[in-house]
Amino acid sequence: MQPPSSTHHPNITMAFTLLICLLFTTIASSTGTGTIGVNYGRIADNLPDPSKVVQLLESNDISHIKIFDTDSTVLKALSGSKIAVTVCLPNELLKSAAADQSFTDGWVQSNILPYHPSTIIDAIAVGNEVFVDPKNTTDFLVPAMKNVYASLVKNNVNNISVSSPIALSALATSYPSSSGSFKQDLVEPVMKPMLSFLKKTGSYLMVNVYPFFAYGANSDTISLDYALLRENDGVKDPNTGIIYKSLLEAQIDAVYAAMNALQFNDVRLVVSETGWPSKGDSDEIGAGEDNAAQYNGNLVRRVLTGGGSPMRPNDSLTVYLFALFNENQKSGPTSERNYGLFYPNEQKVYNVPFSLEALADFPSAVSNGSKTTVPVAVPVAPSPSSGDVSETSIGQTWCVANGKVGQKKLQDALDYACGEGGADCRPIQSGDTCYNPNTLEAHASYAFNSYYQKQARASGSCDFGGAAYVVSQPPRTYPNFSLTVFWYLNLEND
Repeated sequence: MQPPSSTHHPNITMAFTLLICLLFTTIASSTGTGTIGVNYGRIADNLPDPSKVVQLLESNDISHIKIFDTDSTVLKALSGSKIAVTVCLPNELLKSAAADQSFTDGWVQSNILPYHPSTIIDAIAVGNEVFVDPKNTTDFLVPAMKNVYASLVKNNVNNISVSSPIALSALATSYPSSSGSFKQDLVEPVMKPMLSFLKKTGSYLMVNVYPFFAYGANSDTISLDYALLRENDGVKDPNTGIIYKSLLEAQIDAVYAAMNALQFNDVRLVVSETGWPSKGDSDEIGAGEDNAAQYNGNLVRRVLTGGGSPMRPNDSLTVYLFALFNENQKSGPTSERNYGLFYPNEQKVYNVPFSLEALADFPSAVSNGSKTTVPVAVPVAPSPSSGDVSETSIGQTWCVANGKVGQKKLQDALDYACGEGGADCRPIQSGDTCYNPNTLEAHASYAFNSYYQKQARASGSCDFGGAAYVVSQPPRTYPNFSLTVFWYLNLEND
């Protein structure tokens, strides 16, 4: 989910915006069969001092976190604690890191060696959701990872894993889980070399997985019980016969299947980000405090008391929740500022246990009484009607521009979408069908949506570094759109 963040993130994934070097930290507990961690993002102006954050983590049995940089105040505050931290080399440094090992030598000497091992740095995330970064730094990713690792070895640091978080949008197919596959344009250039590197170094693949985005975009076909890890009838994989009881596990196994297809069935997976917002805009289906509490609470129970995923039952789950605090300076929809487990005043947004002991007082998962649980499938959008999209909008999503990011960022993102991104921007050329209204925001929305639909509305494909976000209501309800543009947006959904 960010310095400019996922980031989310955040993340951004099948829905909202902001990505760049996702800030994650993770509250983790090493008891039980799995590990729970938390992403510690800091895109806010009201967060407690890092020394107080360490006290908060310790008092809540949080032993693993992830940050989105190598901030010295955070790393110093963690010194002497038993809290393990994953740090990040941001996307903007990938090109330099890939070009020359002397750069990563210097980076390790400045950002790792002064703190480790007094501060337990257990992993380095090289970049974040690089494949959906508008700056197109994919080619630099694996060389940068190799150079970072070589620099660690050069300095006799052998206990820090090197990986890189990918968004679920790296998959070309995710349903059914057994048919999971990576996008073809990523397989040879980056996925095979990266997985080979991870296998050779004994590391793991980091994956950001957000059932919230999938549910919000397809609430007509995905049961809320299934998304929140509550009691449900499950979804059967027709190829394997496995019955999945949660969307998260189905998504995890889709990634495992994609790795198996490339003959890397012995590389582990870590969920480097997942979460559910406690608040959202009116069109953010499912956002709310009760759902967030149930998703994260049920997930913690599943990880700490269960085994691995159905496809890899013997590989215990490691999951990093997003995020430690609500972050008031993040851009995008309301949800982006409300993923926190804690308010900046250190009070819990809702009660979530982080250890087996705390789980004893936490209520078991319950059903909300939803009538059916249906398979998670790629949504099928209806064909455009006579220009009126209102009757065909159910279950559809569109990607629209975030005008708050400023003209330059919008223009850069628009240039990328129409250039390297491969969006069909002919209709917004002067004199063509969707040229009017002749505004940057309207043109950017058209281009972003064209790219988003061509990517099959994959998680993370509506991001553009925070310049875009997903909406589930017909785009005509948003400013700066003409009916012609609405129709074309809907046509792209077909």
